[in-house]
Formats: sequence, C-alpha cells, structure tokens
Amino acid sequence: MTIGWLDLSAGASGDMLLGALVDAGVPLDVPAAAVAALPVEQIRLVPEQVTRHGLGATRVHVHAPESSAHRTWADVRRLLLDADLPTPVREGALAVFERLAVAEGRVHRTSPEDVHFHEVGALDALADVVGVVAGFEHLRLTRLTASPVALGSGSARGAHGVVPIPGPAVLELLAGIPVVAGAVPAEMCTPTGAALLAARVDEWTTLPPMRVERVGTGAGGRDPEELPNVVRLVLGEPGDATPGGPVVLEANVDDLDPRLWPGVLDALFAAGASDAWLTPILMKKGRPAHTLSVLCAPGAVAGVQAAVFATTSTIGMRIVGVGKTALERTSSSVDVLGGTVGVKVAVHGGRVVNVSVEYEDVAALARELGLPVKEVLRAATAAAEGAHPAG
Repeated sequence: MTIGWLDLSAGASGDMLLGALVDAGVPLDVPAAAVAALPVEQIRLVPEQVTRHGLGATRVHVHAPESSAHRTWADVRRLLLDADLPTPVREGALAVFERLAVAEGRVHRTSPEDVHFHEVGALDALADVVGVVAGFEHLRLTRLTASPVALGSGSARGAHGVVPIPGPAVLELLAGIPVVAGAVPAEMCTPTGAALLAARVDEWTTLPPMRVERVGTGAGGRDPEELPNVVRLVLGEPGDATPGGPVVLEANVDDLDPRLWPGVLDALFAAGASDAWLTPILMKKGRPAHTLSVLCAPGAVAGVQAAVFATTSTIGMRIVGVGKTALERTSSSVDVLGGTVGVKVAVHGGRVVNVSVEYEDVAALARELGLPVKEVLRAATAAAEGAHPAG
C-alpha cells in the first residue's frame, strides 16, 4: 500500500477517521498502544461493526472517564511531550493540536498559547488525534489525497453557546482547502477532524488513478437520513495514467532553493525517469517558479513520484499520458586523439540520420589531454560522422 484517498462526502471527525483506519486493516493495537502511552486516566478503544444506510462500517468507541478539565495548548503540548510515544506519532499529534490552537486563537482574537481547549481538549479527542496519527504512521503512505470536505449547515451549541455551522474554527483550519456544504443540516466536520485532515492530507482531488487493494469505512455516531455518515479510506498502488504508454509527471514549484535542482534531476534519473527538465514560469502574484516535467514509463511512475515528493517541496503533481516516437538507436565508439569516445547513432528508414558523441566522454578526454573541450568535441564529432556517414 503506497497511496490513500479519503472520501469526505459525509465530512470527517476523529472517530470516523479512526474507524476507517481500523476497518482498512490497521491493527487496533496500534492506536490503542499510542493512546495507552498518554499520561492520563485509562482510555479504552472498543471497535463495533455497524451499518449506515446498509453500508457496513467500523465505529471505534473511545471509553474515557468523565473529565471537566479545560486544557490549554501548553497543557496538551506538555502531555504529548511527556508521553512515551514514537517520535513520528508525537510530532504528528503536536502538529494537529498546534493547528487547532492557532485556529482557535484567530477565532477568539487571542494568542494560541492562551487558548483553552474545551471539547477538543477532552480525553476522547486526545485519543482520537493520537490514535489517528498512529494509524497513518503505521500505513507508511507515500501520499494521502482526499475529496473536498463536506461541512454541513445550520447551528450548534458549543462551549461558548450557539455557533453557526460550519464552525469558525473549522473554517480557519480548512482555509485554502476545497469544501462543500454537504447534504446534512448539521455539523459534518468537527474541529478535530478538520485539524487531522489539514495536517495529514497531501493533495485534494477526486479518486486518483490507482489499483485498489483495500477500502476502510469508518462510521460516526450519528445516522442521518440524508446519507451514510462514514469516511471511506481507499488504499492501493498508484495506477498507470496510460497503461502500456509513457507518461509525463508535472509539478509547479515556486518555493524550492534553486541550488537543489541539480540534485533533484539526478534523483529522478536514478528513480527511472527517461528524461527530466525545468521550464521557467510566472505564477500567481508574479512569483517566479519552475514547472518540473518528468518523462517515464508506466512502471517507473511510483518510484519517480516518490523521488519528486522526497526531493522537492511540491504536494501534488499532474500525470499526463503522452505518445512517443523514437528512432532506432545503436551505440558504438570511435578512437580520437589517443582516447575512446562513445557514439549514439540514430537510424530512420534504414539510413543514418543523426550521429552524436557522448559529451561526458569528450569532457573527460579533454581533461586528460589538457585541451579545450571544444577542440576534442570537434575532433570526436568528425571521427563519429566519418565512421557513420549519413544517407
């Protein structure tokens, strides 16, 4: 399993995401162990098989003692830092709660450090966040994508009284992320769900090309009439954009240190790219940027994608099927100035139409002889054309 896609047409909450992970095959022991590491009262995770509009799903109940504690961001941060958690899980949970603190701070016009978590600071919300982060870390996905988030409508009563839906904190958390109202006149996406999505999802899109291996369906506590109250997690391997034909992967990048690009291109060729190149572009707000384009065979897509995500700052890319016409090519070599230089010969219709020498061989020979590269290149080209005349 290398990529995942979340169907958020019914919104999202911490327990829905946790249920989808367990239903997709994450052992319950994984989130349970992470939750047990929290230095708080005992919390138990209990899975239940339920149906929502006839659709089977897993609901994970969080059994925690009642608590009236209203934890601040500093309290939650200290709690997570003191917990005996694997580093990726701790850092992932901290990132989620930091987003929550910043969002609540903006809503209430206060510093994130002064934010008091009410519902999201409760033990069940802590368990949801830590359990979901642990579940995604267990899957080790190379990319997580998701549909637009359904938010709901209407109003609800919270710790500060009646608030509109979507809630102010949810809108802050999902700024810049595609959302829809959804079909249910109630809260469909909770602040905890919104923070987890904002922290974990790499790209917002329809179901990407993939070979589906597993589907996990996680249920929420409600069962509205309008639609199944579930999150679906689809897992699988990246699919070929055009099976049997070459593809071009493209990404627009405006925030990468330009000194890194040579290393990026080297990594792409090592990952199986047939060709890779950069095109200068101008993006929104007049920002200079580059389009990274990578040509590769379908079988190399997964490796090339992993290299792009590992070496650049992009969080998504386009995959376009392309046609390709390639001349018949052969390789040979010629002796020049006491050295050997590789030669590529292109043939069309049975006749030689192009002869080119390997530049790296030319440059190495020039260094060895102490001659300008252009002199060795001229001599090597003449020798290659003499050995393989056109026509």
